[in-house]
Amino acid sequence: MAARKVAARKPRKPRRPAGFAYVLGCFSGKRPVTYVGWTNDVEKRLAAHNSGKGARSTRGRAWVLLHSEPFFTARKAMSREWHLKRDRKFRKNLVEAHLSKSNEKAPI
Repeated sequence: MAARKVAARKPRKPRRPAGFAYVLGCFSGKRPVTYVGWTNDVEKRLAAHNSGKGARSTRGRAWVLLHSEPFFTARKAMSREWHLKRDRKFRKNLVEAHLSKSNEKAPI
C-alpha cells in the first residue's frame, strides 16, 4: 500500500467577530442605569449612544462601556444579549466593579 501525499493547507486567517454583546452604564442620575445591546462595532455604537443617535432609552445620558463579548455570528451575539438583559445580578456586579474601580482612582 503506497502512502498518500497530503497537500499542505494554507494557514487560516483569524476570523473577525461578526457581532458583540455589550453592557453600557450611566452614573449621572440617582441610581446607576445599564443598557444591554448587540452590534458589529462596539466603539461606533457607543459613540452613537453618546451622541443621541442610539436607542431612544439611551438618549441624553453619558454612557461608558462596562462589558463586551465577541461572537462569530450575529445570532449568537443576539442570543447573549437576550440572556444579559435577564441577568440583573451580572449587570449589578459590573456596576459595582466599575464604581469601586473609579473610587480607587479618585484623589483623597
